[in-house]
Amino acid sequence: MKKLLSFVIPCYCSTTTLPLVVKEIIDTITKSKEFDYQIILVNDNSPDETFKVIKNLCLKNSRITGINLSRNFGQHAALLAGYSRANGDYIISIDDDGEIPINEIYKLIDKLNEGYDVVLGKYGKKTHNIFKIISSELTRVMCQVLVGQPKNIYTTSFYISRRFVIKEMLRYKNSYPFIAGLIFRTTQNVANVIVSHRARLEGKSNYTLSKMFKLWFNGFTAFSIIPLRIASVMGSVCAFLGLIFVCKIIINKFTNPDIPLGYSSMMASILFIGGMIMIMLGLIGEYVGRIYISINNNPQYVIKEIVCSKPLKK
Repeated sequence: MKKLLSFVIPCYCSTTTLPLVVKEIIDTITKSKEFDYQIILVNDNSPDETFKVIKNLCLKNSRITGINLSRNFGQHAALLAGYSRANGDYIISIDDDGEIPINEIYKLIDKLNEGYDVVLGKYGKKTHNIFKIISSELTRVMCQVLVGQPKNIYTTSFYISRRFVIKEMLRYKNSYPFIAGLIFRTTQNVANVIVSHRARLEGKSNYTLSKMFKLWFNGFTAFSIIPLRIASVMGSVCAFLGLIFVCKIIINKFTNPDIPLGYSSMMASILFIGGMIMIMLGLIGEYVGRIYISINNNPQYVIKEIVCSKPLKK
């Protein structure tokens, strides 16, 4: 019996690239005697006609399922929406831009069969712009510090997971999902494999600077209290420096009474310590706000419509 591969693709502004990606998946897997496929396309409330394209693809192929979200929830929430419909033995996550040759999945599968739970593609030669490369490196460092990502592991949007990992990820019901955090809190049995990376078939990346900051904050606050500990340490350091500064002023006043108290140094101290306090309060407020939203059951995503001819059953 063939093993079922579930491809989960979050879609946004991909009316021209998506049909090419889907065709490449079908052409690649139908040649295999070992695997069958299921494709789940999640429209993250794209402003163009992406969902219309998804509908047409679903009507032509019963192995394709289309999910339309009610608003833009972000790539990570769209992935979880797709995982909820995945029936495969292995679940593969891939972007809709066609940057990854589909036959590279066999490298991931071979590595997974060595006993790993998750295998992530690592780009040998990136074709991303400099902003995307820098932001990816910052995300990697953040994940190492905050969510326990091993230092030798690189996270990308192209990866394969065993089914039990996806099941565990779906148990997370709070707002602000962060895929790397969900993976590494489930398993550390993770590996990389070098894969090819080609230029986008068309258009440019939809990840803006504001979206990257939003993603980083999700990682900061959803899966780690380390930022709060850093804030506590920074507050202690500032208090200690302030104490030293006060002692220095007192000693100087006793040793040389003619030295005037410095207005500029006082203002600098107040601004420095006041700024640090505001940063700490803002960080705490971010945590409290997200706790409040989670308590009020803010949804990860809302599915507006599902299109499928006949869902696969195992």
